Amino acid sequence: MSHKLLVIEDDDDTASFIAKGMGEEGFTVDRADNGRDGLFLATDGAYDAIVLDRMLPKMDGMAVLAALRAAGIETPVIILSALSTPDDRVAGLTAGSDDYLTKPFAFAELLARVRLLLRKRGAGAPVITSFACDDLEMDLLSRKVRRGGRSIELQPREFRLLEYLLRHAEQVVTRTMLLEGVWDYHFDPGTNVIDVHVSRLRRKLDDGADRPLLHTVRGAGYRLGISV
Repeated sequence: MSHKLLVIEDDDDTASFIAKGMGEEGFTVDRADNGRDGLFLATDGAYDAIVLDRMLPKMDGMAVLAALRAAGIETPVIILSALSTPDDRVAGLTAGSDDYLTKPFAFAELLARVRLLLRKRGAGAPVITSFACDDLEMDLLSRKVRRGGRSIELQPREFRLLEYLLRHAEQVVTRTMLLEGVWDYHFDPGTNVIDVHVSRLRRKLDDGADRPLLHTVRGAGYRLGISV
């Protein structure tokens, strides 16, 4: 099966270099030479991976990434950038990218990293578009959440948090898992960001319900399920 790749890069030589190489490796490649057009294409959600230049005209690459993640689009993103300090890498990864490759780069390395992301994502596996736990339902396509027929309005990060918990329903989910899976932090920033979001989500899910679904497992993490 041919994988679809989106290359958002304003340097024509670099974009052509990537598109030609990926095309020879069996990828179907679309291109955008500015951030605004790239975001428009990326929000379609039909791509298996996105190669995103950090410095782009019309809309900066980091702004494109932030807009994608805020919209709940989880397509794997590799940032390309001439900015190569550890702080630059950390900024890219914590903003929601899946990988960060500095320029100049070898095509073989880019190809290997794209293939690794596709393997991690399980590209080609059946696409799950809805989840349910007891009387709680989530539809990923319409981005609607209901419990017992009651509609629940969630902020983008709350939606992403609930999706992660539903993917791991009846399992204990640790803080580290949430930091990496929901906030894309590969380290603990030492804040109470998780506790605040879980508390808000719990109120929206469980207030007025016959039984709680979101539980705190003392000393371990959290669990979404019917019984404690």
